[in-house]
Order: sequence, then structure tokens, then C-alpha cells
Amino acid sequence: MNIGTTAESDGPLRIIKKYPNRRLYDTITSTYITLAEVKQLVMKREPFEVRDVKTGEDITRSILLQIILEAEASGSPMFTAPVLESLIRFYGHAMQGFLGGYLEKNIQTLIDVQTRFAEQSKGFTPEMWSKFSALQSPVLQAMMGGSLDQSKSLLAQVQEQMQKQTDQMLGAFGIKNNT
Repeated sequence: MNIGTTAESDGPLRIIKKYPNRRLYDTITSTYITLAEVKQLVMKREPFEVRDVKTGEDITRSILLQIILEAEASGSPMFTAPVLESLIRFYGHAMQGFLGGYLEKNIQTLIDVQTRFAEQSKGFTPEMWSKFSALQSPVLQAMMGGSLDQSKSLLAQVQEQMQKQTDQMLGAFGIKNNT
């Protein structure tokens, strides 16, 4: 599954209507649902879309962000304050468009590693799990270190390419870049 898509299943697209009173109505089950139930749809990879009843606007992203906000506030946050500050700084920055794709590719890589690991570990015995857990941290650090090194390299290449394009553009106008 590409993480840019909402779902993997072939089921019908579930339309959830959001009313002005902030209630969410599932058109498949004809019932009101909570954000926790929307989260379960995400976890099951069920295709859905949230629409504002008044405007018809697709507000799925907004609802997903609400779910993330609740998860972050629940005591086991995934993002530190410095990471969130960095994300905020990217809005309006020239690299904003790049960051989304960069994060998406890295998360997809992590999902692929997790999927491969789950497939390979189906036959593990309790003894094997015990041995594995002793090695888990160094192995995962090594795997993620390689991924991070690739990410750093890609970012450096993008920065270099952007610098070259900037120099060429400024040169076309007879301006020399002094950076």
C-alpha cells in the first residue's frame, strides 16, 4: 500500500458526514460514530472520506489531524516539541513541498521493513524471540541508520541541485549569488 492512499481494501468508499454539531455520521452503517471509530477504520485500512455536510468539502485530512492530536495528547507522544517546531517552520518554506514526499517515502520504507519482518518472523519460537529481543536495539538502529544515511544523502543532493538552479537563474539575470 502506498501511504498516500487512504485504503487498501476493495470495499466501497465509506462516506462520513460531519455535521455542524461536530458529530460524525457513517453513511454505510447509518449511525453516528466517534473519532475513535474513525481511527479504527484507519487501522483496518478501510477506505473512507469525511465530508462537511454544509459545504460538501472533503475534510478527511482535518479529521485525521484531530486523531493525531488526540494520540499525541494521550501521554505517549510520537513527536517531540523540537520536531513539531521544525515541521511548523517548513510551512511557507521553499522546501515545504519536498518535506511531505520525503516523510512519506521514509515512512513507507519503515512500513516495508516492518511488513518483511512480520512475514519472516511467523515461525519464531519463544526462545528465538528471547534471543531476538536481546539484539533488537542494535539491529534496528543499524537498519534505521542506513535509511537515515540514504535520507541525508538525498537531502544533500536536493540542496545541491536547488543551489545550482538558483545560481543559473540568478546568472541569467546577471546577478551573482554570494552564498
